[in-house]
Amino acid sequence: MKIFVPPIKCQGIKTKLVDWIKENLSDIKFERWVEPFMGSGVVGFNIRPQKAIFADTNLHLINFYNAIKNGEITPAITRNFLESESLKLAKSGQKYYNEVRERFNSDFKSLDFLFLNRSCFNGMIRFNRYGKFNVPFGHKPQRFSKAYITKIVNQIDYIYKAAKILNWSFVVQDFRDTLRYLSKTDFVYCDPPYIGRHTDYFDTWNEEDEKDLFNLLNKFDGKYILSTWHSNQFRSNKEIEKYNELNILTKKHFYHVGASEKNRNAMTEALILNYMLPKNKIDYRVQACLQLQLMEPKRKY
Repeated sequence: MKIFVPPIKCQGIKTKLVDWIKENLSDIKFERWVEPFMGSGVVGFNIRPQKAIFADTNLHLINFYNAIKNGEITPAITRNFLESESLKLAKSGQKYYNEVRERFNSDFKSLDFLFLNRSCFNGMIRFNRYGKFNVPFGHKPQRFSKAYITKIVNQIDYIYKAAKILNWSFVVQDFRDTLRYLSKTDFVYCDPPYIGRHTDYFDTWNEEDEKDLFNLLNKFDGKYILSTWHSNQFRSNKEIEKYNELNILTKKHFYHVGASEKNRNAMTEALILNYMLPKNKIDYRVQACLQLQLMEPKRKY
């Protein structure tokens, strides 16, 4: 099945893991889908629930999707905007990119946020401590070809149409507030930032956050999936040890966020489920693999 890719790109996007996540949801019934860490929203957008809460602390991300939901951004408006901006970018390159970045950091317009996200270096979202977008230009003045614009417009169209018929809410909210007020009929999908990886002003994450998340999920009466990293060639995620009594599934995955190929190494992803899977879906190698990989790596670096 074709995976819908959202219009806003994010570091750590789970596009290639959507099918894997959906496989472990096929037998689960719920009334409302809840994402305390929306990020790209790729999982929820592909689950396409009738009712959902997409929450994030990045107000620019939430404002963007609310603008689509409220009709301030439509496929036609997006096309006209990108066609106009593409001509200016093609003519002046980095100079014009910097102008748009400065404009966004003053007015915070959602279409400028889209433009920057799709023309900056590696499609990153990063803000400094003053809340200013600071990702450099991606050095592709011809970035917005007709085909590329059409691709983005179609992505906007998917959200635009879905928001008209589905009960989706986009809210600026800390994960603690999102997780405190849940019903046992909710299903929670958590994809928090990874400690020490891809964090910024809106996306910081530390051991205290990990502790609060664990405690809140532990009190939740409903079902959830927690996405996190398990290990890479250098180290393992010790935070997973707290969840050892739950179902932990692993899968190797590449994130293409490094500036060079040598920095684009495999990451073993983990899905932590607080519910039982049918026996034919359980990978019995997981727990043994987990115990081995959680040991201190002997490799020196």
